[in-house]
Amino acid sequence: MKKLTVVKCLLVTLLTTGWQGTQAQSDRWQQRVKYSMDINMDVTTNRFSGKQKLEYINNSPDTLYKVFYHLYWNAFQPGSMMDVRSRELGKIVLYKDKNGNEKHDWDGRVTDRISKLQPDQIGYQKILSLKQDGVTQTYNVIGTILEVPLKKPIPPHSTTVFDMEFEAQVPVQIRRSGRNNSEGVDYSMAQWYPKMCEYDYEGWHPTPYIAREFYGVWGDYDVKIAIDKKFVIAATGYLQNPNQIGYGYEMPGTRVVRPKGEKLTWHFNAPNVHDFVWAADPDYKHITQEVDGFRAHFFYIENDITKNTWPEFAKMVPRMYAFIKSHYGPYPYKSYSFIQGGDGGMEYPMATLIMGNGKLEGLYGLAAHEWMHTWYQGMLATNESLYPWMDEGFTTFAENNIMFHTLDSTHTSAQSGAYGGYFALVNSGYEEPMSTHSDHYNTNYGYSLTAYAKGAVFLEQLGYIIGTENRDKGLLRYYRNWRFKHPNPNDFVREMEMQSGLQLDWYKQYLVYTTKHIDYGIDSVYENNGKTIVRLRCVERMPMPIDLLVTAKDGKKVMHYIPLSLMYGSKPAEDNTPRVIHDYWAWTSPTYEVEVDLPMSEIKTLEIDPSLRMADINRSNNKLELSK
Repeated sequence: MKKLTVVKCLLVTLLTTGWQGTQAQSDRWQQRVKYSMDINMDVTTNRFSGKQKLEYINNSPDTLYKVFYHLYWNAFQPGSMMDVRSRELGKIVLYKDKNGNEKHDWDGRVTDRISKLQPDQIGYQKILSLKQDGVTQTYNVIGTILEVPLKKPIPPHSTTVFDMEFEAQVPVQIRRSGRNNSEGVDYSMAQWYPKMCEYDYEGWHPTPYIAREFYGVWGDYDVKIAIDKKFVIAATGYLQNPNQIGYGYEMPGTRVVRPKGEKLTWHFNAPNVHDFVWAADPDYKHITQEVDGFRAHFFYIENDITKNTWPEFAKMVPRMYAFIKSHYGPYPYKSYSFIQGGDGGMEYPMATLIMGNGKLEGLYGLAAHEWMHTWYQGMLATNESLYPWMDEGFTTFAENNIMFHTLDSTHTSAQSGAYGGYFALVNSGYEEPMSTHSDHYNTNYGYSLTAYAKGAVFLEQLGYIIGTENRDKGLLRYYRNWRFKHPNPNDFVREMEMQSGLQLDWYKQYLVYTTKHIDYGIDSVYENNGKTIVRLRCVERMPMPIDLLVTAKDGKKVMHYIPLSLMYGSKPAEDNTPRVIHDYWAWTSPTYEVEVDLPMSEIKTLEIDPSLRMADINRSNNKLELSK
């Protein structure tokens, strides 16, 4: 039908343009890339050769005199920055366990393994030739970064083409990428190709591969991979020749006709993504599940555990997605692949690598986390190196909600684990501001709890400040307005301000750029002319609005709400509990007195923040029982 054709064309336009025409913030330019790659894999040597054509569109207002590429696999060589950094952090003793054993600050997957790699075990990406618009370029390899001073600068709003020939060796599985992982997957091919670094309003981001996060340019990928016929490939994007490949990709009722020869060439196309991942193993089992307009693919090695858990997990994905779509926005592509591989869980556009031999609930939770990265790492895609909490923290927040609301949960709240992690961080002495660059945290421990736990607390506590409904509507607004635009913390906070009508710059400043903490307490209570006066005290240095719940002996409850002066407004009521809104609390004042229209003899309890959403580091002074 003509109507369906129009809708289909509109969807293709939206995918390929990044919804630029539908966004409110139309002034945030983005660079653009178009990759065409031909890869020839030799599974006997664990090496491949590659040809890459890269069309680079400079949408910036700047003339570019050089470009940078990532050469991620060079990290897997003795003496690399990743190797040295890991061994240095491993010298830090975080604490001793109950048996007196020292707990070192290792990433247990890396430790000192890189330093012990032999020449046939290391990873590398070697550039054999590089041309810009047909002209040979010189270049400098600096660890995991390729610097290319250009013979012909790239003017604003122009396009240039780079042609590269390269070769690579797949490292043994250590971190994210590699061969022969612990669950027997032959190839986990992440960060496997020379990848153009991102250039944005802050300039180039040639971030060396030390350990952690990524930042990429959106574009279109056309990738052909020639590999031994016995291997099954799972990847980002859409397979273009399914009836030549088979292995579960073929159209129903069609005959698979494979070309002659020892290798098959797999042809994938991926529109509007900022990376491309693939994995390969001869024993992959491939099953699919239809999910609300797209197809989910599952690739796993069948054993006594996975033969039950993976098919059952596939059936659970529609329920998971229904929650995701309603709370965080729709998934815009036509397929997604859950792939057994890697060294834990790692997100990529349209696909994830996850360990797959665990129990069903663990597999479901890991998959929920990695799939939610499609929203915060894949589509919103802040610079994770600078703002890891905006990806890992927001993803953890969403994962916790998915688990709490779609499974039978034993937890009292979705984010209780995140708060526990944050409080452990505060008490550890290893806390640093969330604004710290992800590679420059002093400890792995401090980074992990800050990015994941404190990042999730940021969102849950935001619901306390502006109201859960405003926060949730704000998340959908954020998704609609900032997809494919690399938002920063200010962009996110501005969306929440526009949704709530409240000023929130103070919240960003305190929680992101400082390590100041929250501690409010009931200081004293006295009676005056038949009314109860409750004196509250701000013990620590981070100010907050206050919910004070007064419960009378007859069971009646009244919420006394005290807005913070810096907010310039009040959050809406969140339930049917009667509410009294008091005058604001100036952040400079250490105490505040609340007048309750009851004598002390009629009050049973007073409690600050009964919802437990305020990250108060000392709750012992939050509740006072006046009579039993």
